Amino acid sequence: MPFSDARDYQIAILSGFLFLGVYTRDWTLHLDWVGFTVAACVLTQWSLSAWQARQKATIEKPFQIQPLLISGLRSSLITALGISLLLRVNHPIVLVLAGSLAIASKFFLKYENKHFFNPANFGIITVLLLSKDAWVSPGQWGTDWWYLILFFSAAGLVLNKVGRWDTSIAFLISYGGLEIARNFWLGWSWDVVAHQLSSGSLLLFAFFMLTDPRSIPNAKKGRIFWSISIALLTFILQHGVYSSSAIFWALFALAPTTVLIDKVWKSSRFNWQESEPKESSKFAPDFSMQPVNLL
Repeated sequence: MPFSDARDYQIAILSGFLFLGVYTRDWTLHLDWVGFTVAACVLTQWSLSAWQARQKATIEKPFQIQPLLISGLRSSLITALGISLLLRVNHPIVLVLAGSLAIASKFFLKYENKHFFNPANFGIITVLLLSKDAWVSPGQWGTDWWYLILFFSAAGLVLNKVGRWDTSIAFLISYGGLEIARNFWLGWSWDVVAHQLSSGSLLLFAFFMLTDPRSIPNAKKGRIFWSISIALLTFILQHGVYSSSAIFWALFALAPTTVLIDKVWKSSRFNWQESEPKESSKFAPDFSMQPVNLL
């Protein structure tokens, strides 16, 4: 059934943003290159899923290809659309590389069967490190007020279903507070900070990349702490080393800390087939290593 899963809404929304950017912001984005990115993500997902399933196949549960063609399609499409929205390249092969590496990170960079890198973020940062033909363009959305309303409305359709508003709000309040304090310290007008906080790329990051429920901390307290940490590192990178893509580098750098945060604040893992998991009610550090059989 279409739109039976929160990811269906996310795919539709990201696709809409992609076409909106191409036709209203005059992006120099080739739609056939988007097709290459989608193909790279989907094929990598299916290939690695098949390889993993063959490794686990038994007589009681023999290897079957059909379920694999459906199970990873949604997540691979979301990753491909995220990369297409945020990454700009001179050659389509760089997009293919970004998509393939993004999906591969889910299978090979994980702890206790949970991947801790956001796939799209991992693919983007990796090709930025490997190639001079890749870059991100934080100002591509401009600062039009109606984008602000659009992003908030679209985010509500997804985040209300997965229960991750806390992550976005904690990040935006923390980062916004730091920018406001800096603005006040330098004696600048409010127009400056309003311009910074209404960036479409910032909102797209906060609502649709930072909130991936499968790679962020499980517990609410952990997510809030993690989001505040990313906001602080973003602020330092942006104004300390003048990085225009600070939000993406901050997420990449702090992604592995989710392993430790999940040890400190305990909670069940998110499952797309279940409702919002219940949070652990107390602070309970535990450094035991109990594996959980959940991809």
